Amino acid sequence: MSHSDNAQGDNMGATAVPSRKKTKATPQAKPALKKEVPAEVRANAAQPSAKGSDITAFDAHIWKEGNHFNLYDKLGAQIMEQGGHKGVRFAVWAPNADKVSVIGDFNGWNKTATPLFMREDGTGIWEGFVPNIGHGQSYKYAIRSRQGWELEKADPVGFHTEVPPKSASIVWDISYAWNDQAWMAKRQKLNAHDRPISVYEVHLGSWMRSPDEGHRSLTYVELADKLVGYVAKMGYTHVELMPVMAHPFQGSWGYQTLGYFAPASFFGSPQDLMYLIDKFHHNDIAVILDWVPSHFPNDGHGLYKFDGTHLYEHEDQRKGFHPDWKSSIFNYGRVEVKSFLTSSAVFWCDKYHADGLRVDGVASMLYLDYSRQEGEWIPNCYGGRENLEAIHFLQRLNEVVYGAHPGIQMIAEESTAWTKVSKPVWDGGLGFGFKWNMGWMHDTLMYFSKDPVHRKFHHNQLTFGLLYAFTENFMMSLSHDEVVHGKGALLRKMPGDEWQKFANLRLLFGYMFGQPGKKLHFMGGEFGQWDEWCYEKSLDWHLLEWDPHKGAQRWMQDLNAMYRREPALYEDDFSGNGFEWIDCGDWENSVLLFLRKTADRSQDVLVVCNFTPVVREYRVGVPHGGMWRELLNSDGKEYWGGGIGNGGRVHTDPVGAHGRGQSLWLKLPPLGVIFLKREA
Repeated sequence: MSHSDNAQGDNMGATAVPSRKKTKATPQAKPALKKEVPAEVRANAAQPSAKGSDITAFDAHIWKEGNHFNLYDKLGAQIMEQGGHKGVRFAVWAPNADKVSVIGDFNGWNKTATPLFMREDGTGIWEGFVPNIGHGQSYKYAIRSRQGWELEKADPVGFHTEVPPKSASIVWDISYAWNDQAWMAKRQKLNAHDRPISVYEVHLGSWMRSPDEGHRSLTYVELADKLVGYVAKMGYTHVELMPVMAHPFQGSWGYQTLGYFAPASFFGSPQDLMYLIDKFHHNDIAVILDWVPSHFPNDGHGLYKFDGTHLYEHEDQRKGFHPDWKSSIFNYGRVEVKSFLTSSAVFWCDKYHADGLRVDGVASMLYLDYSRQEGEWIPNCYGGRENLEAIHFLQRLNEVVYGAHPGIQMIAEESTAWTKVSKPVWDGGLGFGFKWNMGWMHDTLMYFSKDPVHRKFHHNQLTFGLLYAFTENFMMSLSHDEVVHGKGALLRKMPGDEWQKFANLRLLFGYMFGQPGKKLHFMGGEFGQWDEWCYEKSLDWHLLEWDPHKGAQRWMQDLNAMYRREPALYEDDFSGNGFEWIDCGDWENSVLLFLRKTADRSQDVLVVCNFTPVVREYRVGVPHGGMWRELLNSDGKEYWGGGIGNGGRVHTDPVGAHGRGQSLWLKLPPLGVIFLKREA
């Protein structure tokens, strides 16, 4: 889980709402409302539309059955014209509230000045039109619960928020003139399973910081200049942004989300984020957004006990409280909550042109006993530990989002052996497009942490993953989770002296690119960041003044370029047809030999890995005779290697090896990986 070690979250506990400096109240403002609203207050209140609400009877019907998936067009603060007056129609779901009003600068934050009125169709939605206000207006909902509690809540469907620690929503027109039509037309092809997908995972607040102004984070607009150019230069096909949805505490890295329809205001406006995504698309880079439907923080202005009751979260703490993150778990059995979350997912693909969502914490959603001891959880109706309501939600979520936006990809962070996570719903699966391969990550990093002299005793940690590699559509991830909370940076995980550490890092990345499955790397690893990641400071870009780090960065750049050129490395990642062992059993020498294959076998790529610091002369059986060319060698001097290799080309001998009639006599560089391809 992306924040499993970050238990503090975003102001956990129902925090008090910050007091606001009151401005002079409007003349019509009155004391606390009675059940009978005085006429003079009603005249200045938020009125239902005289023309009829934009929330139609059909909207109400599908809302109540849990099938409303564009709530962002109906709820929240909708800028519109009514009765010849420009203004804002507010609509909020609070079925158990006694009274709801809108407060803001426009009425002096007076809770009695602008009441909303509950619809009479059983939706539990309060609504009303406020004339003569619009874009940029800060507001909240003042809610009186049936227990008499006075609450001030941000808008669950608000499009923009104040910069924390302020917590009001902001009325915002999110229209934007997109210029990515060419990208959107070809996205479905470039984002498909048979295409190269190399993802650069980024935390926007710490990728790079301004050297001036106290080393502040860069804005969305500044990142559109610096980050987009860097990702393009490095050859990544995709970027994954750690949660950009509004969150009150940056130390949660965004995984304690409160604004399911609003981007983080730390970095700029909604249109600024759209501009950043637009710029990525202009460079043919897909954008994946990290999205968190697994839980939410208990801040007083947020979703927690929104109308005085457990509205969004499950009331029973055995299902509604997350013991790891001290946060609330959504009630996936409530149809309105399912519509809310699904609408959020659709929203980011619709209004922000996201090319995919990486869904955080799927494992914690699937199991009722996740991180719970015996007696701390409730079995399902069949007596099992599976969360049937969450399973149904995830399946329906994927059906809806793929149906609305066929060119996107839904990616599951799921760390258990749950079957068919990335298989279609009609086949009994959860319906995701990809699943992070957490097992491969764990085994591989454990292996690489071993001193090479001991690696032969752990050889199975490299080969075991191929026993299940084609059971899911796997994405191999070396994410932020592996470089935080004392785990150390990837480079520091590597054993040996400085030369061996960098050689091991290059070997790790090369081995990863050779394996079947899509790729994901966290920022900083590509140039050998020494320190583990810290969200409060920039990556150590000054390290690129030194040759070892420049070499590591160039290696990643060249890996991405080769990966995109060679169809054998990406066309058939999810079946055994695209992979073939030549020798997986040479544990004594810690050598792996395998082929990545194309359907017609004309562009096969041979991958040879030597996991020891010893130069080896090695005969390798190959399927085709002729000249084989080195595509890449991780020991190249341009990568700060020793330059040991095969002169760029080597011809086969009619000598049998590994069950094949032709073979290559190769020099294997120490702690190195080489890629070879037969010349036509």
